[in-house]
Amino acid sequence: MPGFFFDRESEIESLRRRFGKRRPFLVYGASGVGKTLLLNQVLPEFPGALYSPESASPQTVFRNLATALLAAGAPRLLRTFAGRPAGAIRTKSATALKGIVMDALREGSYWVVLDHIKLPSHAFAAAVREIMSWGGTAVVTVARSAHMENLGFLQPLYPERCDRFEIRGFPPTVAERFIEEAARRAGLRAGNLGEFLDRVLEFTQGNPGAILALLEMAQHPRYRSAEHIKITPLYLDFRLNWKPAAVR
Repeated sequence: MPGFFFDRESEIESLRRRFGKRRPFLVYGASGVGKTLLLNQVLPEFPGALYSPESASPQTVFRNLATALLAAGAPRLLRTFAGRPAGAIRTKSATALKGIVMDALREGSYWVVLDHIKLPSHAFAAAVREIMSWGGTAVVTVARSAHMENLGFLQPLYPERCDRFEIRGFPPTVAERFIEEAARRAGLRAGNLGEFLDRVLEFTQGNPGAILALLEMAQHPRYRSAEHIKITPLYLDFRLNWKPAAVR
């Protein structure tokens, strides 16, 4: 089930203000809460934003940034890759690609947004510091929490509370309205629909990605018996298997 915007205006406006200040900051929140969805709503408004959708290692980051810089028409990337096959970036060594990207960052004015980081190492943190210092580039990092187990060695780069922006799930009254609207859009029907939606509210604690995932699962024949939703088996499978996709 695709995500949709619901009562997120204040968060979007907060992100706009932060990008407008051109200072590095951390975006954090639980998986499924909507971090990627909200960022992708705001980033098109800032032409200098370079987005790395997966940021598991320095090599992945520099490859993603090279791709974004080429798409943005950065002169350094055009000089290197113009007229070459679409996959030419992947043929470059990690060291060569890093040099090309750093040169391009120095030549322009950019944001770097690192999404889906995975417990960054010393080497990863060193690469981010280098981006900040060489290019004068603001780096926005996206993590599940501001704690060491998620932010890793990037934690010292965002030491103050003002450097961090938390995206949370919906409060109960908003979550209830979101669940009802999402169920309506999905055309969900069941004899025990009201009970199921109450349980979704209880299970998810306002996490929009979890809400959408449960509603989508409720349409699968495996979790249907006549006109009823089999709530307990559905929830057990959700707890075991859920991986946020529609809303992050």
